This record gives sequence, structure tokens and C-alpha cells, in this order.
Amino acid sequence: MYEWSDTDLMFRDALRGFIEKEIKPHVDKLESGELPPFEIIRKMYSTFGMDEMASEALEKAFAKEEARERGETVPESGEKGGGFSGAGSMGVILNSELAGVSLGLVASMGVSLGLTVGTLRSRGTLAQKKRWLPELVTMEKVGAWAITEPDSGSDAFGGMKSYVRRDGEDYILNGQKTFITNGPYADVTIVYAKLDEGDSSVDRRDRKVLGFVLDKGMEGFTQSPAFKKMGMNSSPTGELFFDNVRISKDRLLGETENPAKGDGKESAKESFAAERIGIASLALGIINECHRLCIDYAKTRKLWGKEIAQFQLIQLKLAEMEVARINVQNMVFNAIERTAAGNKVTLAEASAMKLYSSRAATEVAMEAVQLFGGNGYMAEYKVEQLARDAKSLMIYAGSNEIQVTHIAKGLLSA
Repeated sequence: MYEWSDTDLMFRDALRGFIEKEIKPHVDKLESGELPPFEIIRKMYSTFGMDEMASEALEKAFAKEEARERGETVPESGEKGGGFSGAGSMGVILNSELAGVSLGLVASMGVSLGLTVGTLRSRGTLAQKKRWLPELVTMEKVGAWAITEPDSGSDAFGGMKSYVRRDGEDYILNGQKTFITNGPYADVTIVYAKLDEGDSSVDRRDRKVLGFVLDKGMEGFTQSPAFKKMGMNSSPTGELFFDNVRISKDRLLGETENPAKGDGKESAKESFAAERIGIASLALGIINECHRLCIDYAKTRKLWGKEIAQFQLIQLKLAEMEVARINVQNMVFNAIERTAAGNKVTLAEASAMKLYSSRAATEVAMEAVQLFGGNGYMAEYKVEQLARDAKSLMIYAGSNEIQVTHIAKGLLSA
């Protein structure tokens, strides 16, 4: 059975010290949007040497890729999802510990270092990786990943209206994206759009999807101010507008329209699975924190001369929280083990993890508010923020309703 290693626990304790000193004092400013999360993330990366480790790992990856391009045989390193990668043990600890104090902060970090970096690593050419990754992996630059549109949330590909047309060797991009994490501040944005080849006989829903890498400040590319949201307020979310943005071919992911390498749908689906596995880590962090706060409160809050922990209904709430914690933790542990062994978690399995864990986190957080009573409804008490944040997990990374569809498709195609 999987358990946290001594190294994992040492990192967790050190991270908790950093959170106590460097994040909790700034939570109010983070939640109000007054303080963007990026400087705190950079400080954390620097404090734990994660920026240097990321740079060193990237240089090694470049060297191997260059050797392969020269036709040399390069042995596999054997590192499959370990360390600080999203499904590695330390990555899970990082995400879950941060989620318990500021879900938005870890969401911004995950989109920049997970979705944006991950897509470039898996789909970019070596030249594209060298161009954008060095500053992204250290958080020197902020990344965003843009697929959602006003009329195509769950129907991401079919309802997509943003389009590109060829113009000589270039592409011209028009359209709009919404609910884009880091959108207002992103330095580098990966954008998906339909290819309009001028053939009216091809249904818009069936047109090829391509991915492109855009930089802040490109002519015709506008990034909106941050939205006001119910929860996850420490993560800036906004809209992107594209008005005849000229894109050179070196910004096309993989620099090819060949579906085997450049198809945007497959690229996005890979990212969907990784993002949904990550949701389970975030859910675990919220459940852990709610559980801890509720146990402490139940031991100190008194009614009718007794600590409320002595009442059976309160004990039932705590017991059900513990069941949820164990179940979600086991899901996360399973993903860590499989990723380390090189066994890919399918999209259907990732959707199942996301569906269950987001429901569990939301139920636990709402029960935490109930356990705290009137105090739980006050912003002064942490469970109020956790409940608002938890709800976002049922919508974020694809609504829970669409997860059911992906799970069923996986079952029925077997």
C-alpha cells in the first residue's frame, strides 16, 4: 500500500512552514484580487529550489532531444511522473497543501506550469520549447491555456467559433475565449482555434482544431481585466479577444497541421486528463483542511455545557468527512503509483476521479459550514472560503455533467 515517504513528509512540513509565514498573512489581499498570486509562487519556487531544478531538468531534456535529432540512441531516464510533476508525490503534496489555504493560487500555478508547460513539452518542436519553456518552467513568465468560449463550455470542440485562416505562410486569428485562468496577466498563451479553409461543405463542428502560442502584446490580441467570482478569487480569470491577429507558422504547435503531431483536439484531450487528475489533489487539500478545522472546533465549541464533539450528529459529520478523506486520498495514491510506473491514467478514469473528488470536497466543505453554524457563514472563519472554493471544482476542468459522459464513453468503448 502506498504511503508518503520520509522525504515527502519533510517537504510537506517545510511547505507548511512557508505557507504559515509567506501565504496566510496575504490571503485577504489574494482573495480580494489586490495581490496577484505570481510573486508568491515565484518566491516559493525560489525558496525550495524548484526553479533551479526545473531549469536543470529542462536543459537535460533539451540535450536528449538534440541527440535524438542527430540520430543518436538515447536511453530513457526512468523518471515517469516523479518529483514535482502534477502526479508525482511532491506535486500532489504541493497542490493539496496550497489548496487548503488558497485554491486560486494553486490553480494559477497549475495552469501555467501544468497545462501551458505540459502542452509545449508534449506538442512543441524543439525550437518552440527552447523559445518559451525556460522562462515558463521557473514562473518568470506566466502561462495560460485557452480553449473555453462563451458558447462552447462543455462542447469545447464542436461549439468552438474562434477560427484561423491561412494567409500565405501565416495564419489570421479571430474570435474570443472566456473563463481563462491567468488570462489577464499571462505572458504566454496557448490558444485553440478552428481552421477555416473556405470550404462551406465542411460543417463547422467537424473542422480541424489547431493550437498556437501567443505572446502578450501581439497586435489585435486583447486580455481583459479579471472577473469577479464566487470563489477561487486568488486566481485571476478573464477573457481573451482576437481581432485579425497575425500568427507566423513558428507559433503553430508542432509547426505542422498533420493530425499525428499537430492536431489540437488530441493535444487538448491529453491536457484534460492531467487537469482532472490534478482536481483530486486539490479536493484532498480542501477535505483535509475542513476536517482539521472541524475537529478542532468540535473540541472547543460548547453547547449545553458540553463540547459539541460529544454529540452524535457532530460525530456523524466528522466520520463522513473521514470516509471522504480516505477515499479521495486512495484515488490520489493510485494515480501517483500508476504514473510512477508509466501506466497512463485514461481520460475516463481521470474524469471519474474528478467527478467523485469534487463532489466529496463540496459536500465536506458545506458540512463544515453547517458544523460551525452561524460562525461558518462568516468570512472570518476559513470554512466559508473553503466552501466557495470547493464548489468551483465541480465546474472547473469540465463540469461534472460532462465527466459522466466521458466515463460512460470509456466504459462502453471497452
